[in-house]
Amino acid sequence: MIVFRYLIREVLKAQIAVLLVLLAIFISQHFVRVLADASDGDFPASLVMTLLGLNLPFLTVLVLPLSLFLGILLAHGRMYAENEMVILHGVGISEWYITRVTLLLAVFNMIFTGILSVYVTPWAEEQQNQVLEHAQSEAGLAALTQGRFQTSPNGRAVLFVERIGRDNELEKVFVAQLPDRDDESGVANVVVSRSGLVVEDETGGQRLQLTEGVQYQGSATRVDHQIVEFGGYQMQIKEQEVDERRRKLSAMPIDQLMETHSPAATAEFHWRLAIPFAIPLMTLIAVPMARVNNRQGKFAKMFPAILLYLGYFGLMVAGRKSLEDEVIPQYLGMWWIHGSALAIGIMLLGKERPTGARLSGILKRKKVANA
Repeated sequence: MIVFRYLIREVLKAQIAVLLVLLAIFISQHFVRVLADASDGDFPASLVMTLLGLNLPFLTVLVLPLSLFLGILLAHGRMYAENEMVILHGVGISEWYITRVTLLLAVFNMIFTGILSVYVTPWAEEQQNQVLEHAQSEAGLAALTQGRFQTSPNGRAVLFVERIGRDNELEKVFVAQLPDRDDESGVANVVVSRSGLVVEDETGGQRLQLTEGVQYQGSATRVDHQIVEFGGYQMQIKEQEVDERRRKLSAMPIDQLMETHSPAATAEFHWRLAIPFAIPLMTLIAVPMARVNNRQGKFAKMFPAILLYLGYFGLMVAGRKSLEDEVIPQYLGMWWIHGSALAIGIMLLGKERPTGARLSGILKRKKVANA
């Protein structure tokens, strides 16, 4: 029992350390992308942390298998390098026992990752869709940022507001309306106003009401321009309530996904199961790959092990694409990838077991005899 707790504790400590580092890297990269979208006016800046939190389950699903894989390599590699594994083997603790203990930790990781992948991640993506829909439905004044040039919600004008007052009154507004592509006249409008206000009409559209300004109208191909001073001016900046965002298959609940009969739905279903199933299979590979000589150091097999992991993950990505393109039969799914990983893991584990050693010796003798 002492050895059992020790093995679990060492792997768990290494996994948590790797998990925190990887999550910090992934979250930082995603934060930069979300912040860039917010700065472009795609949604209010107040939603940055909400969207980041809703993307956390997806990032965790991607990082958890890798963190366990690297945690096993680091923990077991250190124990081999410091001769702890030699002592454990010397007192009768086999590598198969160490593998079974590590697999127990892998099963808990698989269950947790499966819950995130099958249920939590689609729910979080659906919530993200709803948040963005709500933000777009309230686009207008909420999306305007003082001191910046921004595209209007309908994409037909460029707005600049020098200052937004306490009562949501816009001060010193600049609006440039470019001609439509099918407009042969090519007439553009530039409006400069002292103040303005965003109002919503009954249809859900939004209008920009400007007061006390000047409108400049003309074309780049003509020399005559019109200059009109006005006391009031209105322009449409949002036609109507936004339609619902097209729901991706990745945001569907698992029961609806199973009822959807299409290659893309089948690929999504197998993808949600693939990452959790990969955890115990990669554990079977990580335990023997962590076996190093104490003269080599604990990082001796880190590079080839990571290449194996990347190859496995790359095969899953390729398998998903093949299912979507109907290159692979739907009933085959990604099970052929998992079967290959299982075979590699069993082969690596069997090399140090008596049966595997005898089989390896027989094969070597046959090679020598044939030579």
